[in-house]
Amino acid sequence: MRNSTRSGVDPFIVMDVMEAARRAEEAGRHIIHMEVGQPGTGAPKGAVQALGKAMEQAPLGYTVALGLPQLRQRIARLYGEWYNVDLNPERVVITPGSSGGFLLAFTALFDSGDRVGIGAPGYPSYRQILKALGLVPVDLPTAPENRLQPVPADFAGLDLQGLMVASPANPTGTMLDHAAMGALIEAAHGQEASFISDEIYHGLEYEAKAVTALELTDECYVINSFSKYFSMTGWRVGWMVVPEDQVRVVERIAQNMFICAPHASQLAALAAMDCDEELQANLDVYRRNRALMLEGLPKVGFTNIAPPDGAFYVYADVSDLTEDSRAFAAEILDKAGVAVTPGLDFDPVRGHQTLRFSYARSTADIEEGLLRLQRFMAERGAITTPA
Repeated sequence: MRNSTRSGVDPFIVMDVMEAARRAEEAGRHIIHMEVGQPGTGAPKGAVQALGKAMEQAPLGYTVALGLPQLRQRIARLYGEWYNVDLNPERVVITPGSSGGFLLAFTALFDSGDRVGIGAPGYPSYRQILKALGLVPVDLPTAPENRLQPVPADFAGLDLQGLMVASPANPTGTMLDHAAMGALIEAAHGQEASFISDEIYHGLEYEAKAVTALELTDECYVINSFSKYFSMTGWRVGWMVVPEDQVRVVERIAQNMFICAPHASQLAALAAMDCDEELQANLDVYRRNRALMLEGLPKVGFTNIAPPDGAFYVYADVSDLTEDSRAFAAEILDKAGVAVTPGLDFDPVRGHQTLRFSYARSTADIEEGLLRLQRFMAERGAITTPA
């Protein structure tokens, strides 16, 4: 049976790493997971309890395509609490995870063949979803002096119909401040390019609050999710904020593509938004883990790392250690029992020289992972003192 040219997307390499780690565990090995951007905690207890009560009271079914009104209202209130932004809840669209948001945004904004700029390194599924929709992803190689975030000069004259940014970013954890975000918005609008801000890691910040594009403009799409800060990866529920004149456009597409986000997940998400104590406790774990990684990785030979302001990743330049990050990651998994992600997922051109380390799991796992990495690097001759 023939396949479409649009189906020729690259694999999501971190999922392949997860599968290799699963096979190792199935064979009886204990693997430390630093590959996947998934919180080690589950959904907040209050969210699970609220869903249980709701399921006892009535059956669950379809919701309206834009999502439960009370959830949309609560998300709008969040923007007031976090950013002092007065947001009309009618602009909030509940999606089946941020991935559903990307599909809706790209379908609503772009025609086949349109060119969309994305920072490199960046989340790999941007590139693959754009390709699958018949769009053209345009990688914008970012520079260390710009903290691996795009700047207007990176896309000057490139004839883009869209620009997508992420702050905090995956894989680097770096953030855009008001001035940097504002400059990108202005430059995109100057090219008549649609501006999309991926804010899925908001809430996971350590020294300064992340900036939402909505503080600077209403003429943008903002995509977020309950997966990261709210620790609900498997529930597949997220949201978008769109300009008022875009709501009906997105609603029509959502009705046909998804009908709605899962009703159960929406109910759990609504309750999760008021589980502040548990969510802040999770953040405290990430904060400890981040400190351990920033201290421990240089000691074990990973010295050239991006400054992670948020999220739960450290992105390391390993060009002094390898020219094949995929083979290096496989060696680390095999010999150290630590799963890490090769940078080829995030940057097809320079990713053969980089690795991403996630510190989303328990502090005990991070401590054990660093010990294993230290032994591995000592045996490899990259450092002189084993653990």
